[in-house]
Amino acid sequence: MGGGYIALFKKFYKIKKQHKKEQKIYQQTIQVFPQLKYPSLEKCSDYEQALRYKFHLSYMLGEVLIKAYQNWYKGAGFKLKNNIKKANKEFQIFREIFKEFDQINSSILEGLIDNKQLFLKEFPRIKNILKIHQDYKAILDNIFHNFNYFIQNFDLIEEWLLSDDFKERYKKENHPYPSLLNPKKLNDETEDINYNNIPAELAWEMNLPLPDRYKFVLIAPHASGQNALRRFLEYTDLNKYFYKILSDGLARYKAIYYVNNTYISCTEVNFKYSDKFYNMIQNNVGIVRLVRDPISTIKSVVTTFRPFKDKKNQINNFSNLNEIFSQIKFGLGGLDKPNVNDTGKFINDTFSQHTFMKPEGSYIGYLCLKYLKFNKIIYVDFEELNPEMSYKTILKLSNIFNFKINKPSNFFNQRVYGALTLIFPLELIYNYFNKDINFLITSRFQFMHLPDSHIKNRIYNLNSILGVNQTLDIYVNKEDYKYIQTINIKDIKKYFKFFLDCLHNTLDKLEKLKLSEKDILSFLIQRQEYRLKLKEILDKELQIIKEHRPDIVASWKYYQEFEQMCKELDDDIQEKDFVN
Repeated sequence: MGGGYIALFKKFYKIKKQHKKEQKIYQQTIQVFPQLKYPSLEKCSDYEQALRYKFHLSYMLGEVLIKAYQNWYKGAGFKLKNNIKKANKEFQIFREIFKEFDQINSSILEGLIDNKQLFLKEFPRIKNILKIHQDYKAILDNIFHNFNYFIQNFDLIEEWLLSDDFKERYKKENHPYPSLLNPKKLNDETEDINYNNIPAELAWEMNLPLPDRYKFVLIAPHASGQNALRRFLEYTDLNKYFYKILSDGLARYKAIYYVNNTYISCTEVNFKYSDKFYNMIQNNVGIVRLVRDPISTIKSVVTTFRPFKDKKNQINNFSNLNEIFSQIKFGLGGLDKPNVNDTGKFINDTFSQHTFMKPEGSYIGYLCLKYLKFNKIIYVDFEELNPEMSYKTILKLSNIFNFKINKPSNFFNQRVYGALTLIFPLELIYNYFNKDINFLITSRFQFMHLPDSHIKNRIYNLNSILGVNQTLDIYVNKEDYKYIQTINIKDIKKYFKFFLDCLHNTLDKLEKLKLSEKDILSFLIQRQEYRLKLKEILDKELQIIKEHRPDIVASWKYYQEFEQMCKELDDDIQEKDFVN
């Protein structure tokens, strides 16, 4: 080595001295010209390539030499030869890994750097795991994606990945999202590593299935009564979870992850990460499948009430009520009346960009069931959520899935979604002899679901005092309540009678504008391309329910008419083709 260790250490000293000098010059330069400051290494385009250099033999030998120089006074020079041999051996190990696996990225490289000695210590066992699963790309991707965690918890993960349970549950069926940890142990709170000490984001990254804290899975398509069923389930001891409408799969996963004693609601498919989200529902529990006559579903989609974009939430006793109530429109286009031609747009998937106004939002059963594991399906028909039957329906579900109802039966005698729930809540500022009385007007049962910021201490109900029926609830705060008891409320009662008359006139007009199932069927009779496409969709969607609950399908009057229509028209088309 030309001069031995002493000459080498002298050379290191000169390099170190020169480096300090250059570093000082650099610091002085960027103080004057801050724009010349180098970006952080992580932001450089060749950062991953730079990390790979740390596993080159020259770099690893350099580390050995620098360490020997730094510890020369401890006699490190005498160990240099053995350390060089060790570095060469480690280089061979890393070269083998890089050669066999192309998944190595900057994140994995950082993990190797941070856990280098642990990796080298367990390399034979790690190599064995990677070799055993070399034909199962999904688990290799998971391992490398979470390489730090894999190395740091190797004993636990090795036991799981070598188990028969992993083989049967994931590898045998080539599951696209295999869990990096054993789900059975994760659900056991006595285990050192369980769902309680793994953050939801990390659990998602490691493909951990959702914790077994849900009692059933609800398949609740849009326009089939899902708002009503979910509202009624709020009147039980099942816990709610929240995510914004149209959230991606990760947001839904995180919302459910921490909640005990709940259910999972599946309301649409084909959202971002939907495939992974549904694959994370692995607990073999019962399914509640909400169903409805498919022709009635289309009618609801194309005639559904929608609030006006700039809906007013505050009025006074001089406001034009007809103008206020006419803010209700039809469909997402804000139409003054529904258009039956939107039936074709819906079937052809061009009606709206919103998932809940697409076939994939209303006919999701067969898509969801292909993902889910279940031991039974309980069907709930739309008609079973009518005010006369809803309590009995929820009671039946509570007995099957062991949850409790917390509200009396009259709470279930309500229409959850409609024109009233879109017009209200309204804030009415009523001026009575220069004194403003602040009324909060809600549809029946709407009050209990409003946030405190909306209620503003208006908790005193005036229905009996004002002679208002059960359609609406009217509230004031304590101060206004006391004031009303001291005045002649004849004029106020007269105003509310006028208010209700205007409201009911508007509701009557809206109902007369709505399309019927007969309108939808008449459209389909005339439009063969949409009729055939809808039949193709429904043949897939209804296959399972036809097998297990033909009685429900038989009760769907308009679907039966649609089937008969298709049969007659298809037969007619086939006869013409035969003649030609």
